Amino acid sequence: MIRLDDLIAELCELPAKVIIGKKKRKEFQELAFLVRMDCEGCERRVRKALEDMKGVSSVEVDPKQNKVTVSGRVEASEVVKRLRRRAGKKAEPWPFVPYEVVPHPYAPGAYDKKAPPGHVRNVLDDPDKAPLVRASSMEERYTAAFSDENPNACAVM
Repeated sequence: MIRLDDLIAELCELPAKVIIGKKKRKEFQELAFLVRMDCEGCERRVRKALEDMKGVSSVEVDPKQNKVTVSGRVEASEVVKRLRRRAGKKAEPWPFVPYEVVPHPYAPGAYDKKAPPGHVRNVLDDPDKAPLVRASSMEERYTAAFSDENPNACAVM
């Protein structure tokens, strides 16, 4: 014999979409992509392809930086597919971060001549290049020893 408490406990453990029957709504996000644009026609094609997309609330195109920012309830993979199919453009996630975020911004893996001013590549997530960019504790101590901001720093320099 099934008790009422056990029946209620089983119903509470069921997934939400089985009980409610609604699809889970995508969350609102802002995505940035690197898309090569040579002229105003490229910019117009990219903007037109993304503005018509379902779930997109706004599209910002910066042709000088080759940056496209999409706001809305969309997935990054859907945006990449749409740009490839409609605009004929290859898109990749925005790979640049402000240089203050990276401990050694001019390390070989981080510095990129094609990056916008004040930005370097985001190499902290890359397992091959991350050791070059991260500073060890010994390096941090030597750097701080000759820093102008350290009142106890060496005055040799």
